[in-house]
Amino acid sequence: MSKNANILLVHGAWADGSCWSKVILLLQAKGYKVTAAQIPLTSLEDDIAVTRRLLAAQTEPTVLVGHSYGGAVITGAATGQAQVKALVYITAFGLDQGESLDSLSKQGPQSPGSAAIEPDSSGYLWINREKFHQAFAADATADEASIMATVQKPFGVASFTGAEGMPAWKSIPSWYLVCTDDQMIPPPAQELMAKRMNATVRTVPSSHAPFMSRPREVAEIIELAASSIRA
Repeated sequence: MSKNANILLVHGAWADGSCWSKVILLLQAKGYKVTAAQIPLTSLEDDIAVTRRLLAAQTEPTVLVGHSYGGAVITGAATGQAQVKALVYITAFGLDQGESLDSLSKQGPQSPGSAAIEPDSSGYLWINREKFHQAFAADATADEASIMATVQKPFGVASFTGAEGMPAWKSIPSWYLVCTDDQMIPPPAQELMAKRMNATVRTVPSSHAPFMSRPREVAEIIELAASSIRA
Protein backbone atom coordinates (compact mmCIF):
# COMPACT_ATOMS: atom_id res chain seq x y z
CA MET A 1 0.00 0.00 0.00
CA SER A 2 1.31 3.45 -0.87
CA LYS A 3 2.42 5.85 1.81
CA ASN A 4 -0.09 8.50 0.77
CA ALA A 5 -2.84 7.18 3.01
CA ASN A 6 -5.46 9.80 3.75
CA ILE A 7 -5.35 11.59 7.09
CA LEU A 8 -8.39 13.55 8.28
CA LEU A 9 -7.84 15.88 11.24
CA VAL A 10 -10.75 17.01 13.42
CA HIS A 11 -10.25 19.95 15.78
CA GLY A 12 -11.86 20.35 19.17
CA ALA A 13 -13.65 23.08 21.07
CA TRP A 14 -12.34 26.66 20.97
CA ALA A 15 -10.22 25.86 17.90
CA ASP A 16 -10.55 25.40 14.15
CA GLY A 17 -8.76 23.45 11.44
CA SER A 18 -5.83 25.85 11.33
CA CYS A 19 -4.72 24.68 14.78
CA TRP A 20 -3.15 21.70 13.00
CA SER A 21 -0.94 23.87 10.74
CA LYS A 22 2.41 22.67 12.10
CA VAL A 23 1.30 19.02 12.05
CA ILE A 24 -0.11 19.35 8.53
CA LEU A 25 3.24 20.52 7.16
CA LEU A 26 5.09 17.67 8.87
CA LEU A 27 2.71 15.05 7.49
CA GLN A 28 2.63 16.53 3.99
CA ALA A 29 6.44 16.52 3.95
CA LYS A 30 6.23 12.74 4.47
CA GLY A 31 3.88 12.32 1.51
CA TYR A 32 0.55 11.98 3.27
CA LYS A 33 -2.67 13.45 1.91
CA VAL A 34 -4.10 15.57 4.70
CA THR A 35 -7.50 17.19 5.20
CA ALA A 36 -8.46 19.33 8.20
CA ALA A 37 -12.16 19.53 9.03
CA GLN A 38 -13.92 22.75 9.97
CA ILE A 39 -16.68 21.54 12.26
CA PRO A 40 -19.31 24.04 13.46
CA LEU A 41 -19.19 23.09 17.19
CA THR A 42 -22.96 23.51 17.32
CA SER A 43 -23.91 19.96 18.36
CA LEU A 44 -22.32 16.53 18.38
CA GLU A 45 -24.79 15.46 15.69
CA ASP A 46 -23.89 18.41 13.42
CA ASP A 47 -20.16 17.92 13.91
CA ILE A 48 -20.37 14.19 13.13
CA ALA A 49 -22.38 14.98 9.98
CA VAL A 50 -19.75 17.43 8.70
CA THR A 51 -16.98 14.92 9.38
CA ARG A 52 -18.86 12.15 7.58
CA ARG A 53 -19.29 14.35 4.52
CA LEU A 54 -15.52 14.76 4.39
CA LEU A 55 -15.03 11.03 4.92
CA ALA A 56 -17.29 10.34 1.94
CA ALA A 57 -14.67 12.01 -0.28
CA GLN A 58 -11.86 9.79 1.06
CA THR A 59 -11.35 6.99 -1.45
CA GLU A 60 -8.30 5.41 0.22
CA PRO A 61 -7.80 3.92 3.68
CA THR A 62 -7.99 6.79 6.14
CA VAL A 63 -6.58 7.66 9.54
CA LEU A 64 -9.13 9.75 11.46
CA VAL A 65 -7.62 12.02 14.11
CA GLY A 66 -9.42 13.99 16.83
CA HIS A 67 -8.23 16.51 19.39
CA SER A 68 -10.13 17.06 22.63
CA TYR A 69 -13.87 17.23 21.79
CA GLY A 70 -12.86 16.14 18.28
CA GLY A 71 -12.31 12.71 19.81
CA ALA A 72 -16.04 12.46 20.55
CA VAL A 73 -16.70 13.50 16.95
CA ILE A 74 -14.44 10.88 15.36
CA THR A 75 -15.80 8.23 17.74
CA GLY A 76 -19.23 8.73 16.19
CA ALA A 77 -18.25 9.68 12.65
CA ALA A 78 -16.14 6.57 11.98
CA THR A 79 -18.87 4.08 12.86
CA GLY A 80 -19.85 2.20 9.72
CA GLN A 81 -17.23 3.94 7.57
CA ALA A 82 -15.22 1.13 6.00
CA GLN A 83 -12.42 3.41 4.76
CA VAL A 84 -11.47 4.42 8.32
CA LYS A 85 -8.77 1.98 9.35
CA ALA A 86 -7.29 3.77 12.38
CA LEU A 87 -8.34 6.30 15.00
CA VAL A 88 -5.94 8.67 16.75
CA TYR A 89 -6.94 10.55 19.90
CA ILE A 90 -4.85 13.59 20.81
CA THR A 91 -5.67 14.27 24.48
CA ALA A 92 -9.22 13.59 23.35
CA PHE A 93 -12.56 12.29 24.55
CA GLY A 94 -13.08 8.65 23.64
CA LEU A 95 -16.65 8.42 24.89
CA ASP A 96 -18.52 5.17 25.37
CA GLN A 97 -22.08 4.54 24.24
CA GLY A 98 -24.54 6.83 26.03
CA GLU A 99 -21.82 9.06 27.48
CA SER A 100 -21.51 12.80 26.92
CA LEU A 101 -18.77 15.26 27.80
CA ASP A 102 -21.12 16.52 30.50
CA SER A 103 -21.70 13.12 32.08
CA LEU A 104 -18.04 12.13 31.90
CA SER A 105 -16.91 15.41 33.48
CA LYS A 106 -19.09 14.70 36.51
CA GLN A 107 -17.31 11.41 37.26
CA GLY A 108 -14.23 13.08 38.71
CA PRO A 109 -12.85 16.39 39.95
CA GLN A 110 -13.04 19.40 37.65
CA SER A 111 -9.92 20.18 35.66
CA PRO A 112 -8.02 23.38 36.57
CA GLY A 113 -8.71 24.83 33.12
CA SER A 114 -12.47 24.51 33.49
CA ALA A 115 -12.43 27.64 35.67
CA ALA A 116 -11.54 29.62 32.54
CA ILE A 117 -14.70 28.55 30.67
CA GLU A 118 -17.45 31.17 30.53
CA PRO A 119 -20.95 30.96 29.00
CA ASP A 120 -22.55 33.68 26.93
CA SER A 121 -26.25 34.49 26.64
CA SER A 122 -26.66 32.57 23.36
CA GLY A 123 -25.86 29.05 24.53
CA TYR A 124 -22.14 29.02 23.75
CA LEU A 125 -19.08 28.52 25.91
CA TRP A 126 -15.86 30.53 25.62
CA ILE A 127 -12.46 30.49 27.28
CA ASN A 128 -11.65 33.77 29.01
CA ARG A 129 -8.99 35.47 26.87
CA GLU A 130 -6.89 36.47 29.87
CA LYS A 131 -6.84 32.87 31.10
CA PHE A 132 -6.52 31.16 27.71
CA HIS A 133 -2.72 30.85 27.66
CA GLN A 134 -2.46 29.07 31.01
CA ALA A 135 -5.61 26.98 30.67
CA PHE A 136 -5.40 25.82 27.06
CA ALA A 137 -1.88 26.29 25.70
CA ALA A 138 0.54 26.91 28.56
CA ASP A 139 3.59 25.69 26.63
CA ALA A 140 2.79 27.58 23.43
CA THR A 141 4.46 30.95 22.90
CA ALA A 142 2.68 34.05 24.15
CA ASP A 143 2.04 35.12 20.54
CA GLU A 144 0.62 31.73 19.58
CA ALA A 145 -1.66 31.66 22.61
CA SER A 146 -2.80 35.22 21.98
CA ILE A 147 -3.80 34.39 18.41
CA MET A 148 -5.58 31.21 19.48
CA ALA A 149 -7.51 33.11 22.14
CA THR A 150 -8.46 35.83 19.67
CA VAL A 151 -9.75 33.47 16.96
CA GLN A 152 -11.25 30.85 19.29
CA LYS A 153 -14.43 29.25 18.00
CA PRO A 154 -17.17 29.09 20.66
CA PHE A 155 -18.43 25.74 21.81
CA GLY A 156 -22.17 25.10 21.73
CA VAL A 157 -23.68 23.77 24.95
CA ALA A 158 -25.53 21.20 22.81
CA SER A 159 -22.15 19.76 21.82
CA PHE A 160 -21.23 19.39 25.48
CA THR A 161 -24.41 17.48 26.33
CA GLY A 162 -24.79 15.37 23.17
CA ALA A 163 -24.59 11.62 23.87
CA GLU A 164 -22.42 9.16 21.95
CA GLY A 165 -23.86 6.32 19.90
CA MET A 166 -21.98 3.08 19.25
CA PRO A 167 -18.28 4.05 19.57
CA ALA A 168 -16.06 3.30 16.60
CA TRP A 169 -13.10 2.48 18.84
CA LYS A 170 -14.78 -0.81 19.73
CA SER A 171 -14.13 -2.04 16.19
CA ILE A 172 -11.30 0.15 14.81
CA PRO A 173 -7.70 0.10 16.14
CA SER A 174 -6.92 3.22 18.15
CA TRP A 175 -3.93 5.27 19.30
CA TYR A 176 -3.90 7.82 22.12
CA LEU A 177 -1.49 10.67 22.91
CA VAL A 178 -1.66 11.41 26.65
CA CYS A 179 -0.61 14.97 27.51
CA THR A 180 0.64 14.98 31.08
CA ASP A 181 0.53 18.77 31.60
CA ASP A 182 -3.01 19.19 30.24
CA GLN A 183 -5.12 21.62 32.29
CA MET A 184 -8.37 20.94 30.37
CA ILE A 185 -8.64 17.13 30.39
CA PRO A 186 -7.03 15.60 33.51
CA PRO A 187 -4.28 13.10 32.58
CA PRO A 188 -5.91 10.33 34.68
CA ALA A 189 -9.09 10.75 32.62
CA GLN A 190 -7.04 10.52 29.42
CA GLU A 191 -5.42 7.33 30.67
CA LEU A 192 -8.77 5.83 31.63
CA MET A 193 -10.24 6.47 28.19
CA ALA A 194 -7.14 5.15 26.43
CA LYS A 195 -7.16 1.99 28.54
CA ARG A 196 -10.78 1.09 27.97
CA MET A 197 -10.43 1.49 24.20
CA ASN A 198 -7.30 -0.68 24.33
CA ALA A 199 -5.39 2.05 22.51
CA THR A 200 -1.71 2.15 21.73
CA VAL A 201 -0.54 4.92 24.07
CA ARG A 202 2.22 7.47 23.76
CA THR A 203 2.88 10.16 26.39
CA VAL A 204 4.18 13.69 26.01
CA PRO A 205 4.75 16.48 28.59
CA SER A 206 2.40 18.94 26.94
CA SER A 207 -0.50 21.27 27.57
CA HIS A 208 -3.89 20.79 25.93
CA ALA A 209 -2.43 22.16 22.68
CA PRO A 210 0.33 19.70 21.71
CA PHE A 211 -0.15 20.56 18.03
CA MET A 212 1.41 23.93 18.86
CA SER A 213 4.15 22.96 21.33
CA ARG A 214 4.85 19.33 20.35
CA PRO A 215 3.84 18.99 16.68
CA ARG A 216 6.50 16.35 15.99
CA GLU A 217 5.15 14.02 18.65
CA VAL A 218 1.62 14.54 17.32
CA ALA A 219 2.74 13.78 13.76
CA GLU A 220 4.68 10.74 14.95
CA ILE A 221 1.70 9.02 16.60
CA ILE A 222 -0.40 9.72 13.50
CA GLU A 223 2.33 8.17 11.35
CA LEU A 224 2.41 5.19 13.69
CA ALA A 225 -1.28 4.62 13.06
CA ALA A 226 -0.79 5.12 9.30
CA SER A 227 2.03 2.57 9.26
CA SER A 228 -0.34 -0.03 10.70
CA ILE A 229 -2.53 0.40 7.65
CA ARG A 230 0.39 -0.21 5.31
CA ALA A 231 1.42 -3.25 7.33
